[in-house]
Amino acid sequence: MRRLLIRLSVAALLLCAAGAAGLWWLGGTLVAPRPAVVGPPPADLHAREVSIAVPQAPPVAGWWIAGEPGRASVLLLHGIRSDRRAMRGRARLLSQHGYAVLLVDLPAHGESRGDAITLGWREAAAVTAARDWMQQQRPGEKRAVIGVSLGGASVLLGPQPSGFDAVVLEAVYSDARQAIRNRIAMRLGDTAARLSPLLAMQAEIRLGIPVDQLSPITRIAGLGAPVLLVAGGRDTHTLPAESRAMYERANAPKSFWLLPDAAHVDFQAHDPAGYADRVIGFLDRQLDEPAR
Repeated sequence: MRRLLIRLSVAALLLCAAGAAGLWWLGGTLVAPRPAVVGPPPADLHAREVSIAVPQAPPVAGWWIAGEPGRASVLLLHGIRSDRRAMRGRARLLSQHGYAVLLVDLPAHGESRGDAITLGWREAAAVTAARDWMQQQRPGEKRAVIGVSLGGASVLLGPQPSGFDAVVLEAVYSDARQAIRNRIAMRLGDTAARLSPLLAMQAEIRLGIPVDQLSPITRIAGLGAPVLLVAGGRDTHTLPAESRAMYERANAPKSFWLLPDAAHVDFQAHDPAGYADRVIGFLDRQLDEPAR
């Protein structure tokens, strides 16, 4: 009996160790860099390659489309584990409407160097640098941003007010703890999602970032710009209720667009006509007056 108890104890310890190792591995995959060779811009974009300096950090790589004189500039920010190529459709749409467009690879993505993905915390400095770079290219003209998922969080986790004249946020997580829980529940079920606090703790251990600070919903009221929030009705990464709560916290003028049949997908590809109507319409309304 004693030998059996010892064997059971050893097995339990091994299972705990394996579980802990698995959680540590999973946490590492969430923040691991996603470098990629992006290459030159497609010819039809009529864009040029740029490198934008970021204070106390590596520069970010991007493409710049000059746009029509007198039109606003729009910064495009991709989602997690992606790069600027994911925003080509939006760039084409904006360019057709005369906007100048800047597409960048966020830090630790694509051709922008970085040692870890930080859920918008360090990425925010790149957003500020890109915003200021656009102002240098088009002084006196308005600036807007479209941020998808991580890209939108990077806008909200930066200094507020944001310095943009219009903001579009697509499927942006409300809080890091909730985002981690959602992702575990998607893959392993609600029971396993109870382990999400252990993964959330890794943000502080791995990245040195207080996890309570990774909360875009607490920052949105200070945005200082008209905002359009876009959500997918079947999104399990960022739940529709999260996007609705973000909208409720935002200050007017604000708009909310729910795509009932969309998951955590490219909303423009999901509904091209609706996207052009809602997003371009929003930007046109907010950016048609001269910059102050």
